[in-house]
Amino acid sequence: MQPALQSSLFDHAERRDLGHGAWLELRSGWLSQDDDRDDSLFAQLRDTIPWRAERRQMYDRVLDVPRLVSFHHLVDDEPPHPRLKQLRRRLNDAYAGELGEPFVTAGLCLYRDGNDSVAWHADNIGRSSTEDTMVAIVGLGAARVFALRPRGGGPSLRLRHGHGDLLVMGGSCQRTWEHCVPKTARPVGPRISIQFRPHDVR
Repeated sequence: MQPALQSSLFDHAERRDLGHGAWLELRSGWLSQDDDRDDSLFAQLRDTIPWRAERRQMYDRVLDVPRLVSFHHLVDDEPPHPRLKQLRRRLNDAYAGELGEPFVTAGLCLYRDGNDSVAWHADNIGRSSTEDTMVAIVGLGAARVFALRPRGGGPSLRLRHGHGDLLVMGGSCQRTWEHCVPKTARPVGPRISIQFRPHDVR
């Protein structure tokens, strides 16, 4: 039996302490708070982003990665869509002071249906395995479950990440927790997630 979705733990975008220096924020409707164009952004990104399929070695086989991806450095390169720079600026206004550096990249994932997913993982911190960081994820399109679990075991969280929602993982979260977007057998439409990260986090 699957645990219940726990988005209700995050009423009013309150930050939740996950322990050991990790924290999580879920801001429902963040994209539309001061912007009435977010309903069309999903279609624009779906149709203009240079999506690519990846293949990955899994044990003795090379398999298709079950989603399409696109990665962009928003400082060094021209973004594929102007809204990415606008969202980056808004996130930097909110979080760069606390983070101590700006968000500089945007990684995008297109989940075409419930068969697309991403397995349990933590983002790689290229600079130091002991350093804290932030990853900010904007969801567009169909809502999907975003799950987190402590590394080494413990109670997990299953959050509803819907259209226009902002989810921020901070502190030690990438060192002490793992996250995933699981497959689902329920009929579900396509989803795009935009992951904003600082330098040397991927």
